[in-house]
Order: sequence, then structure tokens, then C-alpha cells
Amino acid sequence: MKYQNVIGIDPDIDKSGVAHLNVKNRTLEVSTLSFARLVDYFDYVVERQKATGQSVIVVVEASWMVKSNWHLKFGSRKEYAAATGYKVGQNHQTGKLICEMARAKGLEVLEHAPLRKCWKGKDGKITADELQQITGLIGRTNQESRDAVLLAWCYANLPIRLKCV
Repeated sequence: MKYQNVIGIDPDIDKSGVAHLNVKNRTLEVSTLSFARLVDYFDYVVERQKATGQSVIVVVEASWMVKSNWHLKFGSRKEYAAATGYKVGQNHQTGKLICEMARAKGLEVLEHAPLRKCWKGKDGKITADELQQITGLIGRTNQESRDAVLLAWCYANLPIRLKCV
């Protein structure tokens, strides 16, 4: 089924990136929200969906779907590895809770494996300039919100064309 609205979410412990894409108009609303504000946002989306009758799907980056084989770098300490694992676990749990809350509010949810990192930014992440070329989005964005936009844009199967320099 084609959806008229796609909400992309990149979960984070502090503030998750949220992108609301109207597929027909290709308009974006982008923000970062704490977990509590995100739950409030789900209420707003449900009200708006009932008022307009438009279809909505919530696409959450499900990093827990990736079974990675992570190793210590030379010279790294066990404490660093433990702290990293703890943060990753917190992030995974936040994502799972976001999915659970969205479903509890009556929204359709898709848990999506992380997109391939093939961009010019650090660690292959998408840069603000690349995102602007693809979507026309103007203004400052952080990495979580850019990832949320990319997730929504790709799920909607909208074109990704970059100008070669």
C-alpha cells in the first residue's frame, strides 16, 4: 500500500530525529524530540489522520536488526567497550519502546534496518549539503534528523539525485 504520509524516526537516547514527509507534495517537517514529546507527537498525528483521512506509516530505524561482530580496536580498554555496549543497548531499547508506543496509539509501524552508509560525511553518514540536494530541505539539521529524513524519503521511494561536482 502506498502511504500519503511517512514518518521517519531515528531513535536516540536523548532526542530522536523525526521527519514527517507528505509524499505527494514532498514537504518535510523535521525536528528532534525527546521520548515524552514523541509520544505527544503520536497523539497529534493520530488526530490529524482522523481529521484528514490520510494514510500514515511510521518507519523506525531498527538498529537492533543488525547482528554486528564488533571487536576492540588496538589499545582500547575493556571499560570503553562496556560503555559503548551499554549506550548501544539503551539506543536499541529506546527504538523498541518508540515502536511499541506508536502501535499503542494505533499507528502502523515498520521496523526498518539501518540504511547503507554511502555518503560523504563522517563514517559514511549523509551531510546537510547532500540532503539539501536530494530534498531541497533548507536550514540546520543534526545527524539524527538527517537520518530520519533519509529513512522517510527512501521508504516513500522518492528519487535520490545528486549533482556531481
